[in-house]
Amino acid sequence: MSSLTVLKEPIFSPHTLKKYASLMAAGNGYLGLRACHEEDYTEQTRGMYLAGFYHRASPNEASELVNLPDVLQMRIEMDGEIFTLLSGEILSYQRELCFATGELRRSVLWLAPNGKRYQIDSQRFVSAQQLCLICSRISITPLDDRAVITVSTGIDATQTNSGRQHLDETSVRVFEQRYLQGKYQTQNGADEVVISSFCEVAGDTNSSFYAKNRRLMQHCNARVAAGDSFVLVKTSWVTHSLDNEDHGSNLAEHALENLMTCVAQGYDKLLAESTRTWNNWWLRGRVVIDTHHYRDQQALDFALYHLFAMTPTHSERCSIAAKGLTGEGYKGHVFWDTEVFLLPFHLLTQPNIARQLISYRWHNLAGARRKAQIKGYCGALFPWESARTGDEETPKFAAINIRTGLRQKVASALAEHHLVADIAWAVDIYFQTTGDDVFMRERGVCLLMETARFWISRVTETNGRLELHDVIGPDEYTEHVNNNAYTNYLAYHNVARALSYHRQFSTQPDRKFIDEASDFLARLWLPTDNDQQILAQDDSFLSKPSIDLTDYKAKQGTQAILLDYSRAEVNEMQILKQADVVMLAYMLPWLFTPEQLRANLDYYEPRTIHDSSLSKAIHAVVAARSGRCEQAYQFWQQACLIDLGDEPHSCDDGIHAAATGAIWLGAVQGFAGLTIEQGELHFNPCLPLEWRAISFPLYWQGAHIQLTLTQQKLTINNPSVQPIVLWLGQTRFSVQLGEQILTLAEFISPITGSGTIKGLDE
Repeated sequence: MSSLTVLKEPIFSPHTLKKYASLMAAGNGYLGLRACHEEDYTEQTRGMYLAGFYHRASPNEASELVNLPDVLQMRIEMDGEIFTLLSGEILSYQRELCFATGELRRSVLWLAPNGKRYQIDSQRFVSAQQLCLICSRISITPLDDRAVITVSTGIDATQTNSGRQHLDETSVRVFEQRYLQGKYQTQNGADEVVISSFCEVAGDTNSSFYAKNRRLMQHCNARVAAGDSFVLVKTSWVTHSLDNEDHGSNLAEHALENLMTCVAQGYDKLLAESTRTWNNWWLRGRVVIDTHHYRDQQALDFALYHLFAMTPTHSERCSIAAKGLTGEGYKGHVFWDTEVFLLPFHLLTQPNIARQLISYRWHNLAGARRKAQIKGYCGALFPWESARTGDEETPKFAAINIRTGLRQKVASALAEHHLVADIAWAVDIYFQTTGDDVFMRERGVCLLMETARFWISRVTETNGRLELHDVIGPDEYTEHVNNNAYTNYLAYHNVARALSYHRQFSTQPDRKFIDEASDFLARLWLPTDNDQQILAQDDSFLSKPSIDLTDYKAKQGTQAILLDYSRAEVNEMQILKQADVVMLAYMLPWLFTPEQLRANLDYYEPRTIHDSSLSKAIHAVVAARSGRCEQAYQFWQQACLIDLGDEPHSCDDGIHAAATGAIWLGAVQGFAGLTIEQGELHFNPCLPLEWRAISFPLYWQGAHIQLTLTQQKLTINNPSVQPIVLWLGQTRFSVQLGEQILTLAEFISPITGSGTIKGLDE
């Protein structure tokens, strides 16, 4: 395997403090830590988060992923000069995130206002092995003369979520004049978090402790000769009461014991232990490309790094938030992004993680049933934004309009119901990939039937057929329409799969459900394409006027069009925020012929602003499937720049989590041409000319295989005695134990599609 790339911050800039705090954030799925500097800056948003640890500040506010007390901030003085890169002169600066180990390193040569030079080096990591563990190390070396070095650090509970305080300080202690511990409780008294820290400083150092204004601090002071180093190693243990049998004093006692054990091991041994876990991750999932374009490989490594950092494998009660664990954007809520953009990576590399992500929805069925009942529907209507309980967390109103002084209602929770079918899609593709009968019997069929019951109750009968009215598809610039193609086809798919699996797994057939589902499938209106092979996005879209979107596409991601037009005006024009019909082509690839793919791409892309971070990567996949390799590559590279591009504020409040999954989708499901169709694995490669090869591991129906694709051949290494059945183009293969090499020119032909949707049993 080629060496993993690193992510470098080229210069220190106050304008990109928030962005790089997100890009270089650390995490292990349980704990997330923004990559803020040790010294504090006003423009910097510090943040530490625990997966699933939410709190609602007031009845009128949504639940938020709580920003926890800070353990990394340090007040550093050298000969009375407070260290800040906003004063003095930066003689050299380097900060980089090592994807291989998860370690963040910084090296600064600073000329202080007093005219003396100091070398400041720091390292930190969140352990990939011990989920509660954070380690950091800082070294300060005076270069010109001896110096008095003073560092104050500890546990700072003045942190808030954009001004909202969620935690009450219940206890702060110092044990043995060495160990700091703070206990905090959510203001509703439901949950507790315990943070413990230890600072080790070599040499002759004076230390004192104090607690004031929600800060528990240790003050370290030493005289250091020129050329010698003041080294402080800080070890912290962060834990909470969620899903934890320990409560109260037991939780705090065990946290302190674990911290002491880690302190005894030291920074380097703990880093080596964490690195071994990272090594296993990279072996199971890394995509390696042979190309001169370094940033392409870096984008893939960046994506997989954050996929590890954001995915809570420790609990089925947590899922992946829209910003992962890197910031407060979207208040840490879970969207359809998880099932559609993030789950496929896990499913095709470590399906046990995909099972957990789907199980999060199963555990929250009660909330989905409540919402459906409140809205007058049957079955399960999952919340558009979800947190811990599964109840709807979407704010009722958007920000106040500064022109009118009024708040506009947020319509997503009211009508953007396609996520119900997206969850069902994830259940179906999970079973196709794994053949996990136990999951289907215990959870999967229930999820499918409850979501199907929702759609059956959601339809409106019109002239003898069933229609879905007043919906919002993936394109959120087109609201409250009838028969959105994406929604109708995915609802049909949902009910068809539910009916099929019910017949397959249920020992006592539910005749009422079977009859209702059969009637739904027979009468639901499925939009068809016109003479130009264009599938109408909804009943009214093609009759609306269109405008030149060139200027707005140049500012994509900023929603600049809403500065010139109201949402109501945008709703009455052919303007898309993101892929909609094109998204349908990604989700259900067998519906479209290559000609239909190209026709719909050509029609809808000029009308799409790509104001969503999820849009470009899906266009890349569909363009690749239609045989347009270079167009796909352009879309994919642009998708990689969602966070990694030069825009200084692209991810201030956290990375775009789903966009990392979409980077992987573009490479594997776009360029390598992988699709899962009716329980079969298909490959129709469309490798960009800039890539000589792509290699990646893959899980399929119980076997782990390695695939390497070049411009001329596909090499499949199957170490399992279990044969793998797959399609290359229109030819079906059974790959036995060992290596098999297939020449692409002999088998590849344009992908075909039936043009009609089919149930699993058809």
